[in-house]
Amino acid sequence: MTDTTLKPLLVVEDNPGLQKQLKWAFDGYQIYIASERVSAIELLKQHKTPVVTLDLGLPPDPTNASEGLATLDEILAIAPHTKVIVVTGNDDKQNALKAISLGAYDFYQKPIEPEMLSLIVNRAYSLYELEEENRLLASQSSSSGLDGIYGTSPKMLAACHMVEKVGPSEATTLVIGESGTGKELIARALHQLNPRAKKSFIALNCAAIPDNLLESELFGYEKGAFTGAVKQTPGRIEVANGGTIFLDEIGDMPMPLQAKMLRFLQERVIERIGGRETIAVDVRIICATHRNLRQLIEDNLFREDLYYRISEITIEAPPLRDREGDKLLLAQIFLDKFSQKNGRSFRGFTDSARAEINNYAWPGNVRELENKIKRSVVLADGKRISSEDLGFAENIKPLSLNLREARENAERQIIQRALEIYDNNVTHASEAMGISRPSLYKLVKKLGMPEPGKL
Repeated sequence: MTDTTLKPLLVVEDNPGLQKQLKWAFDGYQIYIASERVSAIELLKQHKTPVVTLDLGLPPDPTNASEGLATLDEILAIAPHTKVIVVTGNDDKQNALKAISLGAYDFYQKPIEPEMLSLIVNRAYSLYELEEENRLLASQSSSSGLDGIYGTSPKMLAACHMVEKVGPSEATTLVIGESGTGKELIARALHQLNPRAKKSFIALNCAAIPDNLLESELFGYEKGAFTGAVKQTPGRIEVANGGTIFLDEIGDMPMPLQAKMLRFLQERVIERIGGRETIAVDVRIICATHRNLRQLIEDNLFREDLYYRISEITIEAPPLRDREGDKLLLAQIFLDKFSQKNGRSFRGFTDSARAEINNYAWPGNVRELENKIKRSVVLADGKRISSEDLGFAENIKPLSLNLREARENAERQIIQRALEIYDNNVTHASEAMGISRPSLYKLVKKLGMPEPGKL
């Protein structure tokens, strides 16, 4: 009788003695045993076992690995997320490595040590459960209106909670965060959760349009208003009537235009360039920026009254380095996404790749992670994404045996990383490094690096 409280584990082994040994080696598991390919596939389909231990030497030719490799291929074709641990003879490492390249999770060489094999099985099961949780989270996110926003870290959950509360309202909302943190995704989620969801969502990047064209893009123009204005053209705000206008990088909006934007926010009317008619527009306003607007106000580069108008509610998109546990979650989601788009199939990441993903600071945030995964899906040759596929190994230089040189190289890399993360802000970079501003400047000078403001 099956104990439903135990985790299912499929053991594919043709040796009766090893079958008994393995049956009693795993606490907390419901063991299913198969001695050849056909029964193994039947048990896999029946019990949907997340983890399989597979002896490569199976009948009809147990001295050859061909039947075991064929069984591995069939298992992964039926259940691609299954973690298969191949068990081989101690002189058969070549076939073990071949199995890994075909998509096996790990391998173990005989003679079997139950404690060690149990450790590998437990780790495989933990990874499977984590990936299942990530897949469930991705499906729930798409159905909740937070499409494309994933995360289980406290900071990301707090941001999602804010989006869910603010979305249905008409509050003008400011989304702040570093480049690549997903500010536009948050803006789209706010729109999707609003009664305006069936109306237009119009996005405009204020930093991507020349200052002399930005006003006409926002407010439109009348025929003959300037050279080239051959017909009356509504602006983005007018086109978004009834829906949502998203003004990305509003911190880069020129000061003269900020005054006109303030009037629109106060009165909800616009005038096209070259026109005299006032046009009432009913839109929800969402703005975003990666810049420090309070500092821009102090520097007389941003209007304080406009700041208070656009920030009735502020939502912070946290940087990826502060999102504990989300790096690997996002990496797996992107891997599944780009694998499907490119018609490829991968069995996850190698241990070294997972370590690199988890330990890297990701100064480019989620956008940088997404680009690296997209690149690796195109270039990878194996069944699992390695750290080399992700591009981490490309920048590794031979280790110097000179202690002073090695120390200086390490200091230089840390300084560069800190300044990248904090956008050349010396105060924040020095605080993160645990040193004073003068000490950072001295280090930069000693190492012959460019001054932070000129990097």
